[in-house]
Amino acid sequence: MTARLAATMREAMRLLKTGNLGAATSAIKTGLQPAPHVHTAPPFDDAIEGSYRTFHDAPAPAFVPPKRETPWTPPRDTAPDRFITGSFSSDHGTRQYKLFVPGGHQGEPLPLVVMLHGCTQSADDFARGTRMNVLAAARPCFVLYPEQAQSANGSKCWNWFRSSDQMRDSGEPAIIAGLTREIVTTYDLDARRVYIAGLSAGGAMAVVMGELYPDVYAAIGVHSGLPFAAAHDAASAFAAMKGKHTQTVSSTHASGPLIPTIVVHGDRDKTVHPDNGHKVAFAAHDKRNGAHPRSDKGRVPRGHTYTRTELRDEAGKVIVEYWLVHGGGHAWFGGNSEGSHTDPRGPDASHEMLRFFYQHKLNAS
Repeated sequence: MTARLAATMREAMRLLKTGNLGAATSAIKTGLQPAPHVHTAPPFDDAIEGSYRTFHDAPAPAFVPPKRETPWTPPRDTAPDRFITGSFSSDHGTRQYKLFVPGGHQGEPLPLVVMLHGCTQSADDFARGTRMNVLAAARPCFVLYPEQAQSANGSKCWNWFRSSDQMRDSGEPAIIAGLTREIVTTYDLDARRVYIAGLSAGGAMAVVMGELYPDVYAAIGVHSGLPFAAAHDAASAFAAMKGKHTQTVSSTHASGPLIPTIVVHGDRDKTVHPDNGHKVAFAAHDKRNGAHPRSDKGRVPRGHTYTRTELRDEAGKVIVEYWLVHGGGHAWFGGNSEGSHTDPRGPDASHEMLRFFYQHKLNAS
């Protein structure tokens, strides 16, 4: 007899003694039925039980990051582009400026392009008209816009024509070079890739800067400008602008080091005669003792036609590009019409200058 059946009979006898015959009979029937199956889970395996108790009872362990195949670097700064205002002073004078800083710059040694505006223009106007900041955001590079003070020239022209501003470490060239060096140092830029360009009076001053500071600027861009030492005062400047130079290019310029130069000029320019662009470009021809130029022609879709002439060095590298824009006047070609003195019909002078600049470095092997 099983323990379960014995317990049932004891309960039935108790009920009979009380006279409850029906309840005793039901107890006997229930005890004679098979016992239901009851599932009993096996005990925890020691290892599983230990893990279970650790998970529920112990404090969470410190997070240990997984090992990486390569060192982790922080995500690139996504700060927006900035166009900041500043002022520079030296023993030679003070000038305001605007500086374009490309977004995401984290101290890497980027190039610098210095842009010299034309007469009556401002840094903001010149930046808007040339669209140089838009291109510099994509390259990327810094762009510096020194601004001429009206107290220095009533029309805000750079004084490229004065003898005192055609000497190294003197006058406006010293201010522009000093500002350039300060920006390169402050932002830890690549001193081998510093370039300067300008329009009209700014283009003429870019020539001066390339002539006087070939140790600072790796290449120059001259848009509708004039050759070095084409004038020595205001009267001779107006004559030179009309194509009537009262003096020839200095012997220093003719025999000095050749700085890579890109020249852009319209053949219908009535403010600065096109002969000036030709003289700027072919001053390099004299330095190379008759190097043979090569020319080709092109057309901007729905825009101007042009002739592009190249001069190459002994290694075959292009050191001068001369873009003569047919039907073009005194304006920055390919510029934004929201800026002054622009001609959107191209070619894109800003794009071509950056392309040319990036081919050249100081002390390049």
